[in-house]
Amino acid sequence: MRVLFHSWFCPFSRKIRIMLAEKGLECELRVEKTWERRTEFLMMNPAGTVPLLLEEDGTIVADSYAIAEYLEEVYPEVPLMGPTPVNRAEVRRLLTWFDVKFNREVTQHLVSEKVMKRFLGMGQPDSSAIRAAAHNIRAHLDYIGYLADRREWLAGKNFSVADIAAAAHLSVADYLGGVPWEVNDTAKTWYMRVKSRPSMRPVLKDFVAGLRPPKHYAQLDF
Repeated sequence: MRVLFHSWFCPFSRKIRIMLAEKGLECELRVEKTWERRTEFLMMNPAGTVPLLLEEDGTIVADSYAIAEYLEEVYPEVPLMGPTPVNRAEVRRLLTWFDVKFNREVTQHLVSEKVMKRFLGMGQPDSSAIRAAAHNIRAHLDYIGYLADRREWLAGKNFSVADIAAAAHLSVADYLGGVPWEVNDTAKTWYMRVKSRPSMRPVLKDFVAGLRPPKHYAQLDF
């Protein structure tokens, strides 16, 4: 069986998990503690990052963007990148928006301060970083609401990796209590639609001892 090396609070790992589920591809999940810098893992991916996909035939694909493109090309039966060149360009634009901009402005702050510092004994969270994430996420929720109000899904008529990436980052932030859903009802309604998809259910069942999510985290109706 194929194996996905991942981390619980890595939004890029969650993105690939959801993609695999949408495409009906089974995989074994293995948590990789990247900070341990395991020799065996570094031999597969010198960058030392997750996710990393190991296929049954030994094929190794590292980096979430590369994995997403690989899955789309090798398993095209359930397309997630869009039906036309123009739509695929929009999907990729939004994919970069969430995996780069949202990650830099929101996800990294929350995971670094609320997770990594706590479990690695790196001291107290930086309140200014958490405040920055709380401020930045409001603009992102408004942008999601803007897109969702004008399109069936974020990139157009079809559910795509753009929706998956946005939901992956929001699910991490939501677990850590960092999403003020009251800011934008349209964004909240869109996220409820994504949460209701079977591909999201395993992700929402993730639980890390010593760090509980809000009560609404896994509830489809909040």
